[in-house]
Amino acid sequence: MATADAIAALQERFPELNLLPLPLTRYPTGEDSDQLWLRIPADRLLEVARFARDDPQTKFEQLCDLAGIDYLNFPDAEDRFAVIYSLLSLSHNHRLWLKVFVNDPDPEVPSVTGIWCGADWPEREVSDLFGIRFAGHPDPRRLLLPDEIKDHPLRKDYPLRGKGERVAFDALTRESV
Repeated sequence: MATADAIAALQERFPELNLLPLPLTRYPTGEDSDQLWLRIPADRLLEVARFARDDPQTKFEQLCDLAGIDYLNFPDAEDRFAVIYSLLSLSHNHRLWLKVFVNDPDPEVPSVTGIWCGADWPEREVSDLFGIRFAGHPDPRRLLLPDEIKDHPLRKDYPLRGKGERVAFDALTRESV
C-alpha cells in the first residue's frame, strides 16, 4: 500500500477538510519529492491523528518526529508557526507528514501524547523553544530552559545574541566544579 492510498483513506474519511497532499521538498532541479504532507486544522488534529493511527488503510503506528517551525518573514506564509508530525506506517511501509499551523498571540495545538506516547518530550521541546502550547499535555513543565527564562529562543524575532540570560546564572570555572 502506498502513501497515496493512505491519503485517499484520509480524504474519504474527512472530505470537509479538503486534504490536498503537497510535496515535502522541492529539489534544486525543480522536481518535487515523493514525500507528501497534509495541512490539518488544529481543532481536528486529534480526530485525524487517531484515524491515521487506527484505520487499517493508514496504520501510522509510529510518530517518528515532531518539530516546530517559525515562518516569520517567510515569503507567502499565511501563518506564523507550524507543528509538523512525521508519521510512519511499519505495516504498510509508508510515511506522511501532517502540518498544523497556529498564530500569535496564543499558539496552541492539542497534545497527541494520548495517541502516540512518544510525543511527550518533543512537544515539551517545541513548547520551550517556540512557545507553542500543547493543550492536554500530561506534563507541561519546561524541559530545556529554566522557568526564569520567559522567552523562546527558536522564534525568529529572538535576538541573535540572546537577551542576557547568562547574567542569571553563576559562571562555572574549572575550580568551582
